[in-house]
Amino acid sequence: VQLQAFGGGLVQAEGSLRLSCAASGRFLSTYVMGWFRQAPGKERELVAAISRSAHHTYYADSVKGRFTVSRDNAKNTLYLQMNSLKLEDTAVYYCAAGTRGWNIATITSSGNFGSWGQGTLVTVSS
Repeated sequence: VQLQAFGGGLVQAEGSLRLSCAASGRFLSTYVMGWFRQAPGKERELVAAISRSAHHTYYADSVKGRFTVSRDNAKNTLYLQMNSLKLEDTAVYYCAAGTRGWNIATITSSGNFGSWGQGTLVTVSS
């Protein structure tokens, strides 16, 4: 599956952005999907993930209550709604697809995801 993330940009603190990830080549419904981010000098971390049917979601503690992951399998698109953005949310955001089953114990590992988009930069300013 090929993934293309877009929707990043410059936003002021406390503002909102919605990222999208368009999939092509395969049906998105066959994949567990995730949004990762990597800030300068930091390791890539899982921000949010969603199971194939959207029955299960995962959020990093740092974004709980502010970010919402969703998917529209009919449109082959993954979303990340980001509200109340903070300076520390500045990073390159990547969408990723995985074929392994949903396992909350291991979902944070990037090894669960075999396909990656190119990343979209989110910059939060004060």
